[in-house]
Amino acid sequence: MAVVIANILTIAGTDPSGGAGIQADIKTFSALGAYAASAITAVVAQNTQGVRSYVALEPAFVADQIDAVLDDVRIDAVKIGMIANARIAETVADRLRYHAARNIVLDPVMVAKSGHSLLDADAVAAVRELLVPLVTLITPNLPEAAVLLAREDGWTADDMQAALPDLLALGSAWVLLKGGHLEDNAQSTDLLFGRDGMTAFPAPRIATRNDHGTGCTLSAAIAALLPSHGMVDSVREAKAYLHGALAASNALDVGLGHGPLHHFHRLWPQHEPAR
Repeated sequence: MAVVIANILTIAGTDPSGGAGIQADIKTFSALGAYAASAITAVVAQNTQGVRSYVALEPAFVADQIDAVLDDVRIDAVKIGMIANARIAETVADRLRYHAARNIVLDPVMVAKSGHSLLDADAVAAVRELLVPLVTLITPNLPEAAVLLAREDGWTADDMQAALPDLLALGSAWVLLKGGHLEDNAQSTDLLFGRDGMTAFPAPRIATRNDHGTGCTLSAAIAALLPSHGMVDSVREAKAYLHGALAASNALDVGLGHGPLHHFHRLWPQHEPAR
């Protein structure tokens, strides 16, 4: 019996340096054996050192892209990244609802690694009220979770656990709260929470500055795995893939700032780290 290759759609912004956004999503889907389709929400001028500017596309054109894919291609999962503004959030929610999209993973991208905002202030409510209730999983980091819950940033491990029911109450079926911003130099623990309870995913921190696109890659990996795995297994396998991509990232020599992960670490020949 032939294996059916999953088709995954990413709806996100671009990264011309190739480490995050649409480019990272396509690399991740491909590395994990899925076919990548995409709809661009914003064109971003960024590199490993930061975001210079971005131009959000017209919502009608974003809708045309999504419709063009979903009218023609069987899509088994959707990853949503950078939304940019409230009108695009409304459009994405409308088109995904119209097409009855499933296995939707929302990475609520609000701020780039460099600290530059990637979401208009008026869009937070639209993401919270229109997109989150529509999706299967949200994957906020701690600053993003603080914005979604309208609470102060500054978290402890106990705060993470306490916030899980409030995040789930926003309407998604599952929440993956990422603990990378906790001040723990040894471990980075993510918490998956759903109606059946919580699963913790600890991982040792990797000493590398090549962490550009980490959140994009993790959410994309989960989306690529969801059509053939349960949620817990998808997160576990996605975390393992991300860990490997971080561990192998020093083999790349890309940029002067926070370099990209090695998305194809399982597929490319091994090289000595760049000097």
